[in-house]
Amino acid sequence: SQVAVLSAVILLAAVLVAGSNWMLVRSVKNSTTGQSGPTTTPNRKIQVAMMPKAKGDPYFVSCRQGAEEAAKELGIDLLWDGPTDLDPAKQNEVVEAWITKGVDVIAVSVENQAGISTVLRKAREKGIKVITWDADAEKNARDFLINQATPQGIGYTLTDETARIMGTKGEFAIITASLSAANQNEWIKNIRARLAEKYPGLELKAVQPSDGDRDKAFAETQNILKKYPNVKVIMAIAAPAVPGAAEAVKQSGRTDVKVTGLSLPNMNKPWVKAGVVESVVLWNTTDLGYLTVYAANALSKGELKQGDKEINAGRLGKISVVDDEVRLGAPFIFNKENIDKFNF
Repeated sequence: SQVAVLSAVILLAAVLVAGSNWMLVRSVKNSTTGQSGPTTTPNRKIQVAMMPKAKGDPYFVSCRQGAEEAAKELGIDLLWDGPTDLDPAKQNEVVEAWITKGVDVIAVSVENQAGISTVLRKAREKGIKVITWDADAEKNARDFLINQATPQGIGYTLTDETARIMGTKGEFAIITASLSAANQNEWIKNIRARLAEKYPGLELKAVQPSDGDRDKAFAETQNILKKYPNVKVIMAIAAPAVPGAAEAVKQSGRTDVKVTGLSLPNMNKPWVKAGVVESVVLWNTTDLGYLTVYAANALSKGELKQGDKEINAGRLGKISVVDDEVRLGAPFIFNKENIDKFNF
């Protein structure tokens, strides 16, 4: 009868509605009780917060270019912030703000290792992935270090260059960044080790801070030349310190004194061509920023984990992973013969 048919239709509709509601409830329940973090939410970009030691330093400006290139390729949201000048307390403040914001990954170039490690551990406790790049925190404060080169590789290369320039006997001096700078202190430790191992005739007379400031490096170099007149090489191991030291040597008229160090090629071309700066030791800073963002993205997605031997890093190809370090590669030496081939 029509009544029976109508009753059957109503019953079927009720079953279908109930079934769809059950499926909807199950779907919501699964999405709220699953283990996946916010990075798996559809249409939500992974958010990587990246901090330099000092935003205005040309070294970190070039790192940022590579970081932004990688972020664009990967389609992730890159936050770039940090102190204007070297300021460990400001680094802590920025990390605290990122913890509150709930970013996926925090990546820091550390100015003061002990100072920032506590707040980085706090970030990890909140479920945020933490990597360091360029300069490391305490190991239990981060997941991975993105290392531009090993401290030994840098320290040994700088020392070998100094010996090449001045021979295996004589005096030299170092202009560093700040006296608490984590990476520079590691390099100096390895410079001293290389001296003891291979160059006992080379004498390190002074280690003076520039605090990442070219003018201070200029003034400190002037002081060294007056106090230690037998110094033959100034080794400057902060990007602005090399041209600062070079200008001081140039103005002194001391053609017997040469400069080497760790800096950017573009900052030093005039002094390299003038023969004051013998060489600049570095790595490709744009690639360092690029690799950091690729590693941060892989870490967030679970594609970089303890025990891995390599990661895929876009145009850089496969990059070596050793324990908890992702390594960009060996240092590179820029000199009068090759420096015009580079523009950063």
